[in-house]
Amino acid sequence: MSADPWPEGVGRIVLPSVDSTNAEAFRRAPHLSGPCWILAAEQTAGRGRRARPWASPRGNFYATLVMRPTEAPQTVALRSFAAALALHDALVQTTGTPQALALKWPNDVLLAGGKVAGILLESQSTGQGISALAIGIGVNLIGHPDASQVEPGAVPPVSVLSETGERVTPEAFLDLLAPAYARREAQFVSLGFAALRADWLARAARLGEPIRARTGNQTREGIFETIDAEGNLILRQATQTIAIPAAEVFF
Repeated sequence: MSADPWPEGVGRIVLPSVDSTNAEAFRRAPHLSGPCWILAAEQTAGRGRRARPWASPRGNFYATLVMRPTEAPQTVALRSFAAALALHDALVQTTGTPQALALKWPNDVLLAGGKVAGILLESQSTGQGISALAIGIGVNLIGHPDASQVEPGAVPPVSVLSETGERVTPEAFLDLLAPAYARREAQFVSLGFAALRADWLARAARLGEPIRARTGNQTREGIFETIDAEGNLILRQATQTIAIPAAEVFF
């Protein structure tokens, strides 16, 4: 498991403790000259999607890449797929088991069918558009929440250690993830979303299979057909095919 060189022009800040790496990213963003990774040994107020608490014991991975994108907000949001692919790439290097890894729409990585990592994109805006983007990433390297702590029907959490026996430190994982993300960012900037979309679909969990997509109080069932050019989930039902921009997916 050897890491590629650290990406040129990208900063690196390692902290012993922080409330949230995304929150720290926004505090530091105005003073940064370029993209920067912020890694914390622990978070005291980590959060996932929909402001849910994210358990943050020491030994797992908590980091945020902060940058100042120039594209329109809908294009900036597609970097969640770049981040998911970079995570997949880094976990393949870590575990050596590409066949055990899959990507779950919209922003989770699965290992042996369990959730091993999640991504949280947040942005700050000005009248001129997005002033800062935070790509928060959490990876269960050595520990994971008990299955009783997740809602019924959700994918059970796992860790790299529990599923593969591999031990990797957060710093060593960042050494793999930062170059992996830099490659996916370059792919996105040079080739657009189409190349990321094709690579993401090749690694997608439950593609072509029945799923449930929940948005608020509405749950829709159908076949996970694809993702479209805007990253929407395309769900095929008996009488229609619908595009879903945001939802929680259950298998």
